[in-house]
Order: sequence, then structure tokens, then C-alpha cells
Amino acid sequence: MTGRRGSGTRKVVLVTSLGLALGVVGFAATAPEKVLEAEFARQRWLAGAEVTQYVVAGHRWSAVEAGQDTSKPLVVLVHGFTGSKENWLPLMRELARNYRVIAPDLPGWGNSERQPGGDYGPVAQSERLAEFLRALPEKPALLLGHSMGGQIVGLMAARNPGLVDRISLMSSAGVRYQENAFANAVLAGQNPFQVTSKAELKRYLGIVFEDPPFVPWPANEALVRRRRADAQFEQRVLDGIGRGPDAFALEDELANIRAHTLLLWCRDDRVIDVSAAEVFHRGLASSSTVILAGCGHMPMMAQPRQVAGAIGGFMDAPR
Repeated sequence: MTGRRGSGTRKVVLVTSLGLALGVVGFAATAPEKVLEAEFARQRWLAGAEVTQYVVAGHRWSAVEAGQDTSKPLVVLVHGFTGSKENWLPLMRELARNYRVIAPDLPGWGNSERQPGGDYGPVAQSERLAEFLRALPEKPALLLGHSMGGQIVGLMAARNPGLVDRISLMSSAGVRYQENAFANAVLAGQNPFQVTSKAELKRYLGIVFEDPPFVPWPANEALVRRRRADAQFEQRVLDGIGRGPDAFALEDELANIRAHTLLLWCRDDRVIDVSAAEVFHRGLASSSTVILAGCGHMPMMAQPRQVAGAIGGFMDAPR
């Protein structure tokens, strides 16, 4: 399956997806965070979503939820490394037509609780995610994880086979794939996603998007401040998901996943090479694969309509 939008349309979608304030407000010079939060609120309104709170696995979780019809299937979305629940808002706007959707900030990330000295590696997070799913009022019809979130979802599914019957791994970490510049940098001990300046923000966007958006002031300042504050935390987490003993635990446990799995990638992913999709496919008992064209590592933001279509087709197809 392929999908491509015009460059101009795609850039508009990406700009709003990143939470960028498109107008100048009076307090922008002194409070860029408030401008960013105002844009997130606008995106939640467009998606029909609201912020909710959970206390699970010894942590306070912040989430966004969309869809009020309890007769509709429940979909849970799990963000990736350096990501947050807001990454899902463009996709939630599409999915909320047919599903109820919950997207939490994983513990340690976004607005969820981070505890000093806490373990936020993939195995510990997979155990917390299992507790989060048990706390929900019903079993999700689909659990979808992106990048690091896919690694966490996969480990959770392998070790808790009864919690969910269908999962989707989007641009997922956790297996060995054809080496690229990103993988080589991670193995060398670097954090290619590091953002401590506006120049690094621009470089980061060039890695995760095929057609990176322009980030205007003051949103770029707000994003840089957030990422700069998380720099040491990001490095510790990356040590676990990319280089530590648990980095490829999922690859060793793929055969234990009984859930029917949708593998969803962008052909031009410069972070987790598309060759990883074939590694997952060979190791899983039941899977289907959708490869999108014209996007990079963030398909849910770059092509939310196409991603929603792929999810809908997967959910409607007999196992």
C-alpha cells in the first residue's frame, strides 16, 4: 500500500502535528511553552480528544482520549523514543470516527510521572504497559506501538499473550536490521535524536521526516527547551533500547507473540530501516505488512489518513 500527498499539503499537516503556533500572541516572547500548549489544545479540539489521568504501576500517567461511543472498539497507541501522546493527535482525528482511542505518555515521558532512579528501559516499560491495559475497563481491540513503543508493545504481547488479540508495530525497534547512519551512531554510544539547540532541532526533523517541516518561533524555542531538559534521561533510555542487554530481547521472543500483527513502515525510514519489517514478519506467527511511500519515521504524523486506512483494513480483515 502506498500513499503520497502534495508537498505543500503535507508540510501544513506536519506543522500542525508538531504543535506549532501559527500566529503571534502577545505573551510569546516570554512564554513559548504556553503557545505550544495552546496549539496542543487546538489539536485536541480538532480530534475531539481530552486529557485524562491514570495511576497505574506506581506512576501517574497522562493520556489523551478521543471517541465517546462505548460501542466502538478500543484502540491504544504507544509513542516512541523522545515522543509523547501529542504525536498521535493527527491520527486520532482520523481514528475517532470508527474507534475509541487512548494515547498515554509512557512513564518518564511527556506529562507522565518520572521517578528518580527509575528503570524506563523496554522490559520495565512493557511490564508497566501490561498493568495499564489491565486497568482499562475493557480489552483493547488493537494495541499499536511506534518505534520504541513498538518494542515495548511487542515485549508486552510476548510475555502477556492474553491481554490483546491484535497489535500493530509501526517503524518498530527491537530487532536487527540493515545498518544505516542512525543505527551506527546509536551503537557508537551517541544519541542521534539529541536536541539542545535550534540547529539540532532542524537536524532531528531531517532524520525523522522525509520532508521536514519548518518550525517557526516561538514553537522551536519551546521544543528545544523541553528536549534540552530531557537530554540526560534520553541518553539513559537509549542505552537500554538500543545498546543494552534488552535491545534485541524482542527479536528473541517474536515466536511467543500470539497476537495477529500489522507491520506498518514507511519505505524511506532513516531511523528503523524498512528491512526490519521482514525480520518481524519471519519471526511472527501471524502478521501482515503495509509499506507506505513518501514518508519517513513518523507515518502517523506525515500520513495519518493512510495509516488510519491501513489500520481499518487490518481490523476488518479476518485473521
